[in-house]
Amino acid sequence: MRRLFVSICCFLSIFSLMGFSGCMVGPKYSRPKTVADTATDYVRPGIHNQDVNDIETVEIDQWWVRFGDSATSDLVQRALGNNYDLKAAAARVLQAQASLAEAGGRLWPDVSYNLSRNRGKQSFNFGGAGGRFSLISETWTQNISVAYIVDLFGKLRHAKQAAWADMFASQANEQTLINSIIATVIMARIDIATTQKRLAIARANILSRSNTLEIVERRYSKGLVGPVDVRLARENLEASKVLEPSIELSLITAHHALDVLLGRQPGTSEPLPETLADLPDLEPLPIGVPASLLDRRPDVMSAEFALHAANERIGVSIAQLYPDLTLTATYGANADRWRDIWEHFAESYSALFTLAQPIFKGGQLRAQINAAKARYEELAANYATAVLTAMREVEDALISEQMLQKQLEHAQRRFTEAKAAEELSRQRYQRGVEGILAVLESERRCRIAEEELTILKGQIWTTRVNLYLALGGDWDYEKENEI
Repeated sequence: MRRLFVSICCFLSIFSLMGFSGCMVGPKYSRPKTVADTATDYVRPGIHNQDVNDIETVEIDQWWVRFGDSATSDLVQRALGNNYDLKAAAARVLQAQASLAEAGGRLWPDVSYNLSRNRGKQSFNFGGAGGRFSLISETWTQNISVAYIVDLFGKLRHAKQAAWADMFASQANEQTLINSIIATVIMARIDIATTQKRLAIARANILSRSNTLEIVERRYSKGLVGPVDVRLARENLEASKVLEPSIELSLITAHHALDVLLGRQPGTSEPLPETLADLPDLEPLPIGVPASLLDRRPDVMSAEFALHAANERIGVSIAQLYPDLTLTATYGANADRWRDIWEHFAESYSALFTLAQPIFKGGQLRAQINAAKARYEELAANYATAVLTAMREVEDALISEQMLQKQLEHAQRRFTEAKAAEELSRQRYQRGVEGILAVLESERRCRIAEEELTILKGQIWTTRVNLYLALGGDWDYEKENEI
């Protein structure tokens, strides 16, 4: 009997190999062509390098260190460790991995062991002569059963490939969220640094206008100017003081937004050091060509993995039109007593194969195939849109950086001239050759020019972050995901 059981196991093994080597119905996946495949380069690369052969190898999750600010790096690490959205994304990756393991497990036989004891009592009535009798019976049963679905047409293998693609899509979505969190943290840091600079400018302006008021009051006390000059100087000072609480409020709320990203109570963080006063080193980046985005941008990769999964599910739906072959084998023993189930005379076994072929289901299977194909077409359109969106974001970041740099040049010259005009007007006012209105106007223009310059610097920082984000961060061609 044991040889019989071994034969059954060999029988199942042969069919198992047949299942793994059987034909797979359904379309074979290939990446669809997009606009990125025909675009040879970006339209407005500016100073950036588009030679794909010169792209340097950098860790994909460390691109923010290029900004050279230790406080920013520390904030990013905290956000990656504490952000609740990222923890939820990590949990979704674990779910996808579990689904893949489950789909892979269906390709293997199900083996189970069963031990049971059945004790029953039956009562019989033999009439007046015999009376009523009771019969107590007891049966012990144990067996090992093996059931295997032979994957002749690839339904289970397609399902596993779909789960594999789903897992990669969830990992790509997690990386998308990581990049987004990193960019958001850096932008929050830039916003805080810019607001800190604006607050410092506002306080410096208050001090400067206080000095101007002292000059006016001193000249008024000597009878050199009238009371109108004093009133205008005081109004100018109060106008500067009005701005300080507004800027300080913006700074506090920016800290609150950063606290939420870091997963801590808003308002509990320490003030950040003012270490971003200067522009970052805006050296040219190796941006590559548009086709590189297909393997760099995690959101584009996620869209393609979703498309791959949909393609595999077409194969699953087509395979449902074909027969299902299920093999079942059982080996065990039945006896009235516990000790007898271990004896050879109590052995029992069975072997069964079942071939099930759908004949008529009212068009349900064909409808499922059509739905799977339509789902694939939907995701193919989504993938093409994701590629176009990625290209647009890169182009937007490139041209924005160029235009902001031009603005910065003019803003720098404007501030230089406004500063010189302010100093000159104050000197001329002290000598009595210029009126107070010229002084106040030059102070106002200087304040506007300096604040504009500060805001532009922050925008250039933000635009460079957007460019990194649009390119998918730094990139590593050694790190590839393949299905």
